[in-house]
Amino acid sequence: MYQKFIITGEGVLRFGNVYQHRELLQWDEECPYGGGLWKVDEARRAILLYGRSFAFGPPCFEQVRRIEWSGLGGTPRPLFYLPHWPSEDSLVPIYANP
Repeated sequence: MYQKFIITGEGVLRFGNVYQHRELLQWDEECPYGGGLWKVDEARRAILLYGRSFAFGPPCFEQVRRIEWSGLGGTPRPLFYLPHWPSEDSLVPIYANP
C-alpha cells in the first residue's frame, strides 16, 4: 500500500493508502485533475504532497474545491506541495478554492 492522493472531477482532494490511484475513486467519479503521493511531516505538523499519478497525471491544485480528510484520520492539517521533490526547499501551501 502507498500513500496516494487524487483530485476528482468535482474538485475533491482525497487521500488514501492504496496500490493504485484509481482505488480512491468512487464508481461514478473521474480524475481529470491528477494526483500524486503524500507523506506526514511530523516536524512541521503538516502533510507534504509530491510527485504525480502515472494514470491521471500531475496534480492541478487550482481545481481543489474541497478536502476530504477521512483518508488522513479525519483531522485537518496544513498541506504543502513539493514542486521540486525530493528537495524540500520550496513548499507551496494548498487550500480549497471556493
